[in-house]
Amino acid sequence: MRRFALLLTLPLIISACGQPASPSETAAPAILASTTFLADITRNVAGDRVRVESISPIGTDPHSYQPVPKDVVKITENKVLIVNGLDYDQFIQPLIENADGTRLVVTASDGLEARQMKEESGEIVTDPHMWMAPTRVIKYVENIRDGLTKADSDEANVYKTNADAYISQLKELDAWITQQVAQIPRERRLLVTNHDSLGYFAEHYGFTVIGTIIPGVSSDASPSAQQIAALIDEIKSTGASAVFLNISDNPHLADQVAKETGIKVVTDLYIESLSPSDGPAATYIDMMKHDVLQIVNALR
Repeated sequence: MRRFALLLTLPLIISACGQPASPSETAAPAILASTTFLADITRNVAGDRVRVESISPIGTDPHSYQPVPKDVVKITENKVLIVNGLDYDQFIQPLIENADGTRLVVTASDGLEARQMKEESGEIVTDPHMWMAPTRVIKYVENIRDGLTKADSDEANVYKTNADAYISQLKELDAWITQQVAQIPRERRLLVTNHDSLGYFAEHYGFTVIGTIIPGVSSDASPSAQQIAALIDEIKSTGASAVFLNISDNPHLADQVAKETGIKVVTDLYIESLSPSDGPAATYIDMMKHDVLQIVNALR
């Protein structure tokens, strides 16, 4: 996704009398994020003084999200927008082009080096799933902190304090994941996924992604029969024991592969979206802990 110009002409929230309004005094969210996990990360930086809302609803895959007219209205009424970047939230650009006014667009992944992959067509694609490595989310937090400070400099100390506290939690999460992964013998740290969504996770925690059901970094594609056959051969030759799907993925092709190989199909990872508040992945940290436990239990 190309980088947007940083435009800001108004404070985050302005009431009719010209003073900052509390979240309860306005119907519009103070900050918009493109995805549910970005909204949660942003809440941890923004704190309680402003509301944060995700454009893509809980349970939807941003790769294939189809915007609705009210999304343009939300952006029009908003002055700060947090996006992942790296061509992940592609649905955002048309919304911005159709929205009135100007806004600050913060690209959370700015400054991070991305994985580059060559698809069978020869096209070089960028892997956007950086949030699956908490150490990279630290940079997300820093970018969001800096963006909110630019938009609302009076609260710079609040954003810094909140960001520092959340970064400490992310470091604790990273240490916890490392401990959990240590339960898996190194020769069993083999991942098969629906699409290439765990590359950064694998790279950081010592896994090998041996293949994907859908080729590439987007779930919005279809594999050929030859590609499925090659994946089946790879699973048989490596002894991979499980294929991991995002909870919104269609398991049909994975089930076919499982019949041919005996591989286990794990269908309830949360990668593209958080769960509802009463689910196992209500926050970003909860999401990562849930996914790690599913992976560890399937492979150890």
